[in-house]
Amino acid sequence: MWFVGHTEARYELAMKLAAPLELPVDGRQSGTALAIARGTARLLHAHGRCVVSELPLPSGRRADLVGLDSSGELWIVEIKSSIADFRADQKWQDYRAHCDRLFFATTVEVPCEIFPPDTGLIVADAFGAEFRCEAPEHKLPAATRKSMMLLFARAAAMRLQSLADPTGPYGDVG
Repeated sequence: MWFVGHTEARYELAMKLAAPLELPVDGRQSGTALAIARGTARLLHAHGRCVVSELPLPSGRRADLVGLDSSGELWIVEIKSSIADFRADQKWQDYRAHCDRLFFATTVEVPCEIFPPDTGLIVADAFGAEFRCEAPEHKLPAATRKSMMLLFARAAAMRLQSLADPTGPYGDVG
């Protein structure tokens, strides 16, 4: 290897690689939305799902959170931090074509009644979340599932690699 015999440089490199990775600040979400995302991701993880945030979809939309379980079931969670946020954004209807279940996640201050009854509902804060309503299932076609799973896997792998090698040639990793 190139660093054989360079113990000090080798040690510094090992320490740098062993340091915890820090996520870059996104800047698109409010503090409230980030707190909802964090608590919701913890809930999804507790229910056996891996989570990728801000996943670009084939429709050109960007899903706030996408959860994938070991059976390949895909959930999309749309985060709404206020009544105004919900009323101003109706793009969420496009997400159904990319998931088996569609949820909204919000804070306890936002009234649950404003959300559509044919979606699931999660109430969250920065430390955790709970399901208020289960989302009805609408199974994806096999080809769409495969496409979404590849998008999910590639985004997760590219983001991890870009964190490990921030000056690498990764560009916008989605």
